[in-house]
Amino acid sequence: MELKKGDKAPEFTAHDQNGHEIKLSQLKGKKVILYFYPKDDTPGCTAQACNLRDNYTTLKEKGYEVLGVSKDGAASHKKFAEKYDLPFPLLVDEDHSINEAYGVWKEKNMFGKKYMGTQRTTFVIDEEGKIEDVIKKVKTKEHAEQIM
Repeated sequence: MELKKGDKAPEFTAHDQNGHEIKLSQLKGKKVILYFYPKDDTPGCTAQACNLRDNYTTLKEKGYEVLGVSKDGAASHKKFAEKYDLPFPLLVDEDHSINEAYGVWKEKNMFGKKYMGTQRTTFVIDEEGKIEDVIKKVKTKEHAEQIM
């Protein structure tokens, strides 16, 4: 299922790198940047996370909450967040249920091998829980600017 602008964002409950439970419904009344990325501590994912980190104060001033999501576990997320001083939660989605709910768990192809993985995508969710924007062509080094 392909989500688009105006759709209700699928509800989820997940734990972040510190074991805190986060529910999308708890963030009602706030704008949410929900960004899906393939893997902790890889070049593109690091560039994207660091760009959001570097613009985090501005994003917060504009009323955004930032949540990263990947299939990596809590220990990997914690190491990644600490290494790059990431100030926002990274949600654990080891069973890729959130990826699937948002339609970003896709067949990928690398060196002729097909496998399932996360398609880098960002959803901007409004205060009412509706999708305000879907960014599929993510510019990892300029991602905050794309959002704003």
